[in-house]
Amino acid sequence: MKITINYGKKLGKINKFWAKCVGSCHATTALREDWRKQLKKCRDELGFEYVRFHGWLNDDMSVCFRNDDGLLSFSFFNIDSIIDFLLEIGMKPFIELSFMPEALASGTKTVFHYKGNITPPKSYEEWGQLIAELARHLISRYGKNEVREWFFEVWNEPNLKDFFWAGTMEEYFELYKYAAFAIKKVDSELKVGGPATAIDAWIPELKNFCTKNGVPIDFISTHQYPTDLAFSTSSNMEEAMAKAKRGELAERVKKALEEAYPLPVYYTEWNNSPSPRDSYHDIPYDAAFIVKTIIDIIDLPLGCYSYWTFTDIFEECGQSSLPFHGGFGLLNIHGIPKPSYRAFQILNKLSGERIEIEFEDKSPTIDCIAVQNDREIVLVISNHNVPLSPIDTENIKVVLKGIKDCREVFVERIDEHNTNPKRVWLEMGSPAYLNREQIEELTKASELKKEKISWGTVNNNEVTFDLIVLPHSVVAVTIKNG
Repeated sequence: MKITINYGKKLGKINKFWAKCVGSCHATTALREDWRKQLKKCRDELGFEYVRFHGWLNDDMSVCFRNDDGLLSFSFFNIDSIIDFLLEIGMKPFIELSFMPEALASGTKTVFHYKGNITPPKSYEEWGQLIAELARHLISRYGKNEVREWFFEVWNEPNLKDFFWAGTMEEYFELYKYAAFAIKKVDSELKVGGPATAIDAWIPELKNFCTKNGVPIDFISTHQYPTDLAFSTSSNMEEAMAKAKRGELAERVKKALEEAYPLPVYYTEWNNSPSPRDSYHDIPYDAAFIVKTIIDIIDLPLGCYSYWTFTDIFEECGQSSLPFHGGFGLLNIHGIPKPSYRAFQILNKLSGERIEIEFEDKSPTIDCIAVQNDREIVLVISNHNVPLSPIDTENIKVVLKGIKDCREVFVERIDEHNTNPKRVWLEMGSPAYLNREQIEELTKASELKKEKISWGTVNNNEVTFDLIVLPHSVVAVTIKNG
């Protein structure tokens, strides 16, 4: 296979929508010191701007109570603690308004280990009162200009009947309506949206409802996973991923953008599977999937594409103590970067102008992108296919046309042998609890390593070199010039 990079043929600036937001578990984990330390690391090294999680209104956040006289009272102390921290590290909240406080709930049905109540409110007016009080408090504490930069997303995946929402679609639309009106009554410039659905669902339905009823909506939010499964910890996850079409997410994004137009689209969850016990999350496969997916949609006008999640400090099924248990996180519970973390670190290199690439004898499993700035050219390659499908090691000849001054070429790899701490953990004997020395060894094994490679020149304006790209891997090539 041959890749030709045409230096100087610019295709436009890169929109880093994948770094706009990242996901997490539920709000109370944001009160933990280790959670905060890991988020700051992600902010500093990966550039994430917003964070989104469930359960801002859960009873474990002590937000809403009913007094003996039957009136509601509110406490936003824990919410303030979280937002104060986010602002301190240069991040902002993407506020998912969930789940239902017991004081407002019409039933007792809950989800997850932390028992988030998923029932509609007994009184939509009281639900609106809670949202208005929250919005009013946030503006009072942080100021209009700051809060206007945040996002208010109503609920999470209400289309998953009796899993995240015990009501109907029509009841969700009422929930949305009362929340949206409450927010806009406090400040018309605050941003509110939904439906935060799984499988890119209910987009035209919510738009039509808002248009017909004069309900404000500033953005569409939705979620996607290649499997189409809502939630699973069963052994069929690999089979479900294997049935997914390679590159399927890009087609769904295009459809969602068409359905949402002219509203902007914010994907507030995505990953290779929706299971918090999926071994593929811990291995180089996920890195290749992440990079391939971003390359597929790089030119689309997305507001954000928020990976689910940044950490394995995650309690939906209870907190696993195993260092590598298939959790969603880019970082494991000890803060050790997985291959997926390093994939985002490589994507963070895509600054400047995208440049043209031509292919000869292109492999069906190879995707790549190249950018240039004043100091360097970066080429990122993913070799990815869905599980149980053919994929081979690829030998690639790279030609860089139009460059006259090349000082250095180096590669960084994520594959079976590089940047793969789980492999080292398995070689340790898979210890369930790590000591300090083991954490240090695994952290070192997770690091991207710069490998200098030799190159040749042709006619003083072409640079050529060869690459070997393993199955389910990512290769980043940096060419220093000038």
